[in-house]
Amino acid sequence: MWLITLSFEIQELTDVIRVFTLINLGKGTALKKTHLKRRIDRACKGHMCVEMNELDEALTEMVSEGLVINQGEIVQLTEKGSWLSSEWRNLLFKSEPILETVAGVADGSITGLVVILSAFIAELATQTTIFAALLTLAAVAITNFSSFLLGGTTEDLADMITLQNLMNYSLSDIPNKEERSKSLLLVKQLFSLLNKEIGRANVFSAVVCGVTTFVAGIVPIIVYLMLPSPLDIIVSLCVVGGVTGFFLIRYRSQKTRVHWKMTLLQTIIIIAIAVAASILLSSSI
Repeated sequence: MWLITLSFEIQELTDVIRVFTLINLGKGTALKKTHLKRRIDRACKGHMCVEMNELDEALTEMVSEGLVINQGEIVQLTEKGSWLSSEWRNLLFKSEPILETVAGVADGSITGLVVILSAFIAELATQTTIFAALLTLAAVAITNFSSFLLGGTTEDLADMITLQNLMNYSLSDIPNKEERSKSLLLVKQLFSLLNKEIGRANVFSAVVCGVTTFVAGIVPIIVYLMLPSPLDIIVSLCVVGGVTGFFLIRYRSQKTRVHWKMTLLQTIIIIAIAVAASILLSSSI
């Protein structure tokens, strides 16, 4: 991990310009300073909120921090700048659907496991198992899709309002009235653009969650239906274990930086409780 000297707190106009620059410059993308200035002007909707000398000052600070390479009129992110840019994008755009992937794999695996164990214990016919599997997985996938679409949008917009209020509070201490007005205007327009991106990001996240839920559940069920007994139950359970082990435990361990043994224990306990509760409820009906 890079040791970044850039403060997270947005305290002055150059800090706002730096965040805007990091968001607009993707990995490996080279951009003319005039084009970058034009994007800032478009964000300000015709207001002259940033002068070229103010942009140059922000870029000079970013060069000193090792975040960008300034080659005359061309600016480009360094490797460290690309890392910081992706972190800001993950914070503001939720560009990496971590929660959606984890929820999709977990819900799909649990649903698939419940269907397989129920079919095995009750000795259901193939057609009955297929019908139950499609009906159950479709219901869970659609529920996850709608929940993440509606709930995710609401939560993200609320988070953006909180973050904008914190930035505005920090910028309100700028003694220069003109610089303070420019900073607040640029932050306001920046979050207006973010609100539009959040809508697209949440649709993508909801689709990821729904599709991941269905795929994670249907794969072991297909394996169970295609193989003869007793290979069907053995191999399908191994598939569920492989999916949860590789895609869920490993993925969560990497993203949370928690040791995989702790993640494994948490996952086993959660899945065991969910599966046991589902089977007990279904058997009592």
